[in-house]
Amino acid sequence: MATSGDSIFEKFSNWATKFTGSSYAFLGAVAIVVIWAVCGPIFNYSETWQLVINTGTTIITFLMVFLIQKSQNKDSKAIQIKLNELIAANEKASNRIVDIEDLTEKELDQLHCYYEKLADFAEEDEDIHASHSIDAAKRNQDYKHNVFQKKHEEWLRKQEQKKES
Repeated sequence: MATSGDSIFEKFSNWATKFTGSSYAFLGAVAIVVIWAVCGPIFNYSETWQLVINTGTTIITFLMVFLIQKSQNKDSKAIQIKLNELIAANEKASNRIVDIEDLTEKELDQLHCYYEKLADFAEEDEDIHASHSIDAAKRNQDYKHNVFQKKHEEWLRKQEQKKES
């Protein structure tokens, strides 16, 4: 359950994300750098003068890393939910990929290869509207396996019959 502190942080981070991505924030940063540069001769380009800009930019960068990560996590979660909704709503889509983001990198690579093969099937298909799903490909693979298995068993029987004759 969200606490008041969570809500305040959520509101602040939403505002800060929008603001720091705006042209006002960029112009503000440029203004700070220009003011700092103009102050250089006043402070004789001292180490303290350099330390001010270095410390300021380091602190801002450090804080922005966490703000950007929070924003990306939220965006990623929203996109995943939207994609899951599209998958669930499409009767031809495979529901097996709804939680795909929880797979390991190796598992994702395997699925990527599989989808490349599906793309190859689609390119070979004369009907550009034909759908190739994981489930359809699996049924096709099972069918081919069964046909192969039957042919192999038939071949083995013929071999046995030849030996007996």
